[in-house]
Amino acid sequence: MTARFVVGYTANEHGADALAFATRLAIASEAQLDVVMVLPSEARSSTVPSDIGYERHLKARSRAWLTEASKGLDPEVAQSLHVRYAESFAEGLIAAAHEFGASLIIVGAARGGILGRSRIGSVANELLHSSDVPVALAPSGSRELAASVGVSRITAAVGSRPGASALLDAAVRLSKAMHAPVRLLSLVSIDLPAGMDEGLAELTSTAHADEVLATARRELPAGTDVTVAVATGDSIEAAVRSLDWHQGEVVLVASSRLARPHHLFLGSTASKMIRELPVPMIVVPRTSTGKTAS
Repeated sequence: MTARFVVGYTANEHGADALAFATRLAIASEAQLDVVMVLPSEARSSTVPSDIGYERHLKARSRAWLTEASKGLDPEVAQSLHVRYAESFAEGLIAAAHEFGASLIIVGAARGGILGRSRIGSVANELLHSSDVPVALAPSGSRELAASVGVSRITAAVGSRPGASALLDAAVRLSKAMHAPVRLLSLVSIDLPAGMDEGLAELTSTAHADEVLATARRELPAGTDVTVAVATGDSIEAAVRSLDWHQGEVVLVASSRLARPHHLFLGSTASKMIRELPVPMIVVPRTSTGKTAS
């Protein structure tokens, strides 16, 4: 069965970033793209009559934007264009993902972000704290990367505690779909209490990270092309900056333990990571069964 990805499209550079990243994923995995523009819900307050003429104009303009955007897609990519109505852009994208049986929602970063980095806007924020479908955030400037780059590596950011079944399952499935190797990553932030020896603290933290990564590696299926890495720094941001990142790399992170089962909730570590990551991030829903939502 062909995988389907929903792309939240807006007629600006951030919509172009989302579409470009989605195209790379689709080419690598032979997935279909459902490109969606969400308009304000047709359901209006009875006290404020809707302007039918304006709504028709808006829908026609949205379809024109979608058609124009689709012309730039790689001819190898199967695509479908949609206009949907919802109370919010995020709500419309989640509903579209359910409608099409999509396994991923892809959006661009918000305005004001540094080139090559992601800034979480209101739409992404709502998705990253409520969606029951994995969400990918394309950094600013993703449209500058050629579609032929594909996906070069899947980095799964393993937490500080053992037990990352949902994340590992998602990493393995994405690795197979994208034909890319897996890197298991643990970030060690050294937040020193007063008087503690810096070298001892880093040694202890790194040893614990090695143990967590070894446990995670044992959970992967035999034959998985996998490497492990531990990044250290005086902050999560510094640890992320210390790493090498491949062109075409994608980072997977799990939802916070605060997330409802089968839903997303972007945790504090992932929020810090995303400010420094030069590559796209995919957030995987928390599950109670160890399986990602599909």
